[in-house]
Amino acid sequence: MTSRPPKTAPLAQAASPTTSLSPADYLKKILTARVYDVAVESALEPAKNLSRRLHNKVLLKREDQQPVFSFKLRGAYNKMAHLTQEQLNKGVICASAGNHAQGVALGARKLGARAVIVMPTTTPQVKVDAVRALGGDVVLHGDSYSDAYTHAAGLQKKQGLTFVHPFDDPDVIAGQGTIAMEILRQLQSLGSDHLDAVFVAIGGGGLVSGVANYIKAVRPEIKVIGVQTVDSDAMLQSVQAGERVTLNDVGLFADGTAVKLVGEETFRIASELVDEFVVVDTDAVCAAIKDIFVDTRSIVEPSGALAVAAIKQYVATHKTKGETYAAILCGANMNFDRLRFVAERAEVGEEREALFAVTIPEERGSFKRFLETIGGLPGGPRNVTEFNYRIGNAQVAHVFVGLTTQGPGESKKIAGLFKRQGFDALDLTHDDLAKEHIRHMVGGHSPLAQEERLLRFVFPERPGALLKFLSLMRPGWNISLFHYRNQGADYGRILVGLQVPPKDDKAFVKFLDTLGYPFVEETHNPVYRLFLKS
Repeated sequence: MTSRPPKTAPLAQAASPTTSLSPADYLKKILTARVYDVAVESALEPAKNLSRRLHNKVLLKREDQQPVFSFKLRGAYNKMAHLTQEQLNKGVICASAGNHAQGVALGARKLGARAVIVMPTTTPQVKVDAVRALGGDVVLHGDSYSDAYTHAAGLQKKQGLTFVHPFDDPDVIAGQGTIAMEILRQLQSLGSDHLDAVFVAIGGGGLVSGVANYIKAVRPEIKVIGVQTVDSDAMLQSVQAGERVTLNDVGLFADGTAVKLVGEETFRIASELVDEFVVVDTDAVCAAIKDIFVDTRSIVEPSGALAVAAIKQYVATHKTKGETYAAILCGANMNFDRLRFVAERAEVGEEREALFAVTIPEERGSFKRFLETIGGLPGGPRNVTEFNYRIGNAQVAHVFVGLTTQGPGESKKIAGLFKRQGFDALDLTHDDLAKEHIRHMVGGHSPLAQEERLLRFVFPERPGALLKFLSLMRPGWNISLFHYRNQGADYGRILVGLQVPPKDDKAFVKFLDTLGYPFVEETHNPVYRLFLKS
């Protein structure tokens, strides 16, 4: 988090034709902006659950409610509404990761103009399809907004089109500033016009520039806090350097704010008017998406959750209580396939799940003793969220295990308790290699897995299900493989390898009958023989 006193004069490095525009000038442009031909006044709603948890009042500005599910149509339409008829007849062009593109496409349709939209190849398909559905001519080029922008500039010259910039334009900035105008007016309907800070996601800086100009012109005591991700923080780096900095690469998870180079005008405004910056990571964003869902039953895109993630981080850092914060949910164009990743990382981001590598003796009863240790952890029963193991050593077993936790910092305490019980434990909760790759790679061929039978079980998703399994097993049978990951269902899919001598076949059948869990034996499955069987 970076905090600095607001500046009163523009930076010399940010020379631009628009540097003479003051907050008062922008105030006039915002008050006269044309946005409501296409945009709606989105709701400002209290996040009741999040507010209760944080002991501060959190208000959500629901720009996910716009016709294109993001704020971008405000600035795009305001810019296009100020074009001459001749310019509209020739058509418009823009470069966008998706949300601005939809705004331009919708605005062009409203105004009867052709719209060419250049989008990075990394743009979520849901945004590409949405732009095409609105009548935009989509051109996919490059890996980031900056790559798309360069290509769009070339097409603009060739085809005589008018460029509609996604952020670095006073009319676009003014259109986005109408959000701040709505927030301050809507506060009164919530019983109090008090507001301590508004948190705003930053990509190129158009939104934060519009919001900051209006806030500082009307209510300068309200803080404007800009939010970026750790891997796309071009604005923060630029402000710290005193000049615009071009990033070599940007993270693509929050694709809506993945900008390598911020605008000249937006850089000038942010340098002067933004009070603080907060930088958040992917896990925090995933947790924020879940928090927003809990309060609204709506799913925002990663960039749309940046402001909420920042509020949580800000409160944790400053230990505030009783304050009022507004978070702009700036977009909800989420790729459905991305939800599996969000769900995976949200629990870790909120530190409601801890991951460990635990070493236990490769001997009879050790698995059961380890589970009993888990059952005896302070704070009540814990759900096992993940359990991955493959026999690989005659003396020790290395288990990848996930557990539910009751609050931040508990993973270290649990690891220490495991060690005191004789189980060497490595805390992997914040290890990206473990979370992204290693958890999926536990296994492989093992020369120790003799007389192995492989079965897929369906376990009831309740405490004690695994312990029942281990209790009914014959002492002489050894678990040589175990793979389980909680997927949010009311049952668990589990793959188990058991070393069962042929002479115990009848006893094994009896064990399966007594257990009563649905199963499929996969011992003769060719994929097992390719990847797991020695």
